[in-house]
Amino acid sequence: MQDLTLVIPAKHESESLPIFLKEINQFPCKKIIVLDRNDLKTIDVIKNFNEIEILFQKKMGYGSALIEGIDSVNTTFFCIINADGSMNPSYLSSMLEKVKNNHLDFLFASRYEKPDGGSDDDNLITLIGNFFFTSIGNLFFSLNISDILFTYVLGKKEIFKNLKITSEDFTFCVEFPIKAKRHRAKYQTMPSYERNRIGGLKKVNALKDGLLILFKMVKMFFIR
Repeated sequence: MQDLTLVIPAKHESESLPIFLKEINQFPCKKIIVLDRNDLKTIDVIKNFNEIEILFQKKMGYGSALIEGIDSVNTTFFCIINADGSMNPSYLSSMLEKVKNNHLDFLFASRYEKPDGGSDDDNLITLIGNFFFTSIGNLFFSLNISDILFTYVLGKKEIFKNLKITSEDFTFCVEFPIKAKRHRAKYQTMPSYERNRIGGLKKVNALKDGLLILFKMVKMFFIR
């Protein structure tokens, strides 16, 4: 796994990140923690961890954290995995193997892929929202995916660069697969079970971010 870098966005994750870093310590890959330099509490709790790189993001937002994090990767493969512990790292080896064996550019983990997908962190609002946006993605962009809002993704760094993603907020979630499709990247999905987050609060505002995502998808449908 030395050709893999984990890109771990962290915002006010002082409670969960130390626990999560201990969990992923067993994986012999690089780890980049992307956070705001003003998030002093999170910075303080990870200062004694070895073999991690801390990257202070230049722009605010979830999308910015991921773009800047992936841009700093110097291995062939990267994987987005959140600091809250909800994305189970036990899938990493099989995800990397699947990408290599099937010559994929990207592999999207899915909470709704049968038979083994699922979630302990989902609720009715997020379930309906994801179904709505995934349906739009499949109908209007022919994505053929089952979980458009889940950013547990492993892929090739150089192919990601070619997508030229610009979303600085949670609209990154939809811009990524849409541009992957438009650039004819080879991708698949695989089942993944989402765990309860270790601690802290969700950063997504269902109404606000939902409207932003909808506007982004409409804009991308009419403007290439």
